[in-house]
Amino acid sequence: MFAIKRTSTSCVSARLFSTTTLRASNIGSTPIIVPADVKVTVAPLDDPIVTRKGRTSLKLSKYATITGPRGELKLNLPDFLQVREKESKLTIKVKDETKKQQKALWGTMRALINNHIDGVVEGHMSILRLVGTGYRAQLEEKDGKKFLGLKVGASIPQGLFIPDHLTVTSPSTTRIIIEGIDKQQVRLFAAKIREFHPPEPYKGKGIYVDSETIKIKDKKIK
Repeated sequence: MFAIKRTSTSCVSARLFSTTTLRASNIGSTPIIVPADVKVTVAPLDDPIVTRKGRTSLKLSKYATITGPRGELKLNLPDFLQVREKESKLTIKVKDETKKQQKALWGTMRALINNHIDGVVEGHMSILRLVGTGYRAQLEEKDGKKFLGLKVGASIPQGLFIPDHLTVTSPSTTRIIIEGIDKQQVRLFAAKIREFHPPEPYKGKGIYVDSETIKIKDKKIK
């Protein structure tokens, strides 16, 4: 009788489920067109900033200055990011594409730089709609500062002071237009206004940002 020799599973080599080669970030590797009236410069930070990103740390050792017709913006950059300009095209690269952190931030940093270039040329805008009976917005001044007053169903006065770097207009009592060169600040201020009364799903009342929509639910019957 012959003995059957069994091989241990630990001796079997691991199966490769993917044989594709490492690809560069589709967003990060796309060049940015720089208009003629925009200037982009990169300089080292005097005091580098080190922050925690999960289990790893991120070192911001330089910053980019984007100057255009509407103003100037600055953006801190990680030490592994490389920004090069040639023939009115900005190319964003990282030192090591195989590292997870660098590949993850590659497209993000490219998008931020592109948003800043668009901001100093055309600016960014966010439009808010107030939906509800008696809901309205009013621009006024408090303590010498611009203030956006809101009446959105609460029994007490509500509102926010408008930052100096943003322009807020109200063409009608139910419309608010926020403009600025920094997209992040424009959207952040819009989100703060929305917090006063987010859209509710039963009557559809609330503050809507840009093209935001919600699905109306049926009322609960007890």
